[in-house]
Amino acid sequence: MSELPFVPQVEIFDTTLRDGAQGEGITFSVRDKMAVAQALDELGVAWIEAGNPGSNPKDLEFFKAAGDLGLTTSRLCAFGSTRKKGATPSGDESVLSLLQAGTEAVVLFGKSWDLHATEVLRVSLAENLAMIRETVAFCKDAGRMVIYDAEHFFDGRRANPDYALATLEAALEAGADRIVLCDTNGGSFPSDIQDGVRAAIALASARASRTPGAPACVVGIHAHDDMGMAVANSLLAVDAGAAQVQGTLVGFGERCGNAALAAIVPSLELKRGLRCLPPGRLERISALSRRVAEIANVNIPEGMAYVGARAFAHKAGMHADGILKVRASFEHVDPARVGNDRRFLMSEVGGRSAIAERARKVDPSITKDSPVSAVVAARLKSLEAEGWQFEGADASFELLVRRELGGYAPLFSIERYRVVSEHPAPDADSCSNAWVKVLVDGATEMAAAEGDGPVNALDKALRRALERFYPELSRVRLSDYKVRVIDGQDATAAWVRVLIDSTDGTEAWTTVGVSTDIIDASRAALVDSIEYKLIRDIERNAAARR
Repeated sequence: MSELPFVPQVEIFDTTLRDGAQGEGITFSVRDKMAVAQALDELGVAWIEAGNPGSNPKDLEFFKAAGDLGLTTSRLCAFGSTRKKGATPSGDESVLSLLQAGTEAVVLFGKSWDLHATEVLRVSLAENLAMIRETVAFCKDAGRMVIYDAEHFFDGRRANPDYALATLEAALEAGADRIVLCDTNGGSFPSDIQDGVRAAIALASARASRTPGAPACVVGIHAHDDMGMAVANSLLAVDAGAAQVQGTLVGFGERCGNAALAAIVPSLELKRGLRCLPPGRLERISALSRRVAEIANVNIPEGMAYVGARAFAHKAGMHADGILKVRASFEHVDPARVGNDRRFLMSEVGGRSAIAERARKVDPSITKDSPVSAVVAARLKSLEAEGWQFEGADASFELLVRRELGGYAPLFSIERYRVVSEHPAPDADSCSNAWVKVLVDGATEMAAAEGDGPVNALDKALRRALERFYPELSRVRLSDYKVRVIDGQDATAAWVRVLIDSTDGTEAWTTVGVSTDIIDASRAALVDSIEYKLIRDIERNAAARR
């Protein structure tokens, strides 16, 4: 086994590519898996569980291509089961596929709950122990490091504690390097987790003491979130002595998901002082979480701890004023430590301090006593009275500030546009089409596009027209779209507010539009989204040249 370039105090084991792929709506191509693995390596997790080569041809293809990944920090593991009933490890194709994957470590899961042994596998309790012992020994004899996942350990311990521990003993006897206790159903309380971890550590330590020179086996935790306790259970497992934590980076996985490493790692490093990642990597966790979510085509919950868009968002004027005076007054950690941004939500309750802080991103000289702060505050209240809402639309608010400061010239304008929907659609993926004419620095461009709805068609047509001038827009896509009726008293003539979340794969931003016409409200939000992206790129490139 090669030496790790960095030895953590708590090993972080990411199973996004295996357990995460079992989440509803999650599908990774081989290229996707390669990109996720590289992102996790950049973050610096110790282990990446990359899939089950015995059950999925795509996973086997990934392992064949894994040599091109160029990983510098993380090591790959292949995942699979103990041998089948009545078979030998050497005659079990699934076990052999683990070795053929060519990874330094293999992850073997076996049954710790007597119910699963007798009723699911339909084997005797003794045969189940033999399956564990023989498969671990076979993989060790083949020169692999073995991480043994004790599936349903906590359920098994509640039902038959002696037998649950006996399954761990079988893995230890055969030479397992890691014993991971799995709360597979996600139904355990923290007290269950801590008691189970302490019992497993005592067992591993007792065995090591009987074998001179043998290192104590590392005990780990694998938690699911079916009671909303996966993160808490993982943290308390570490408090009880667990030295490996398994999870998925942003928490998606089977049923309610896995323990979210993006919440666990900062808590261990910043709150417990336990090193999980190489120095300097924690600051990348927000950006890399977004990257992995983007590849998986899921949205990170806005309220997710540490990395969510709302993790450091402040709305109340008192909070904003307090933050600006003493950061710790309303923030438990500095958002920069996890690569996130502090946000002041713009609303009628936000106050001039919050407005000034956001406005300083445009002009650093602005204070709450600057005339522009009063102008923006008045404009903000006027627009919110009309149905506009900027507390979740930071990008549109920044553009508002630029307009109020004066000297702002839009980078493009829409001269005309048309959107048509056809039902029933001749093509299931193209029920709408849009035509748009834009003006950029005196030059015009027209483009048309089809989409699976009017907003999708308009978005495609607008970006297609602008890509002639701004090719970087090819990387932008809409990640979420929300509509709210502001005033339903006028029925179909009611005002609507549209919020659009956009991303270029690295950064995400939100814009807003309001109108009695849902398409026109969407148009306003789309224009702001593109304008914001272009301005950010221009200013970023200018800063790089200085």
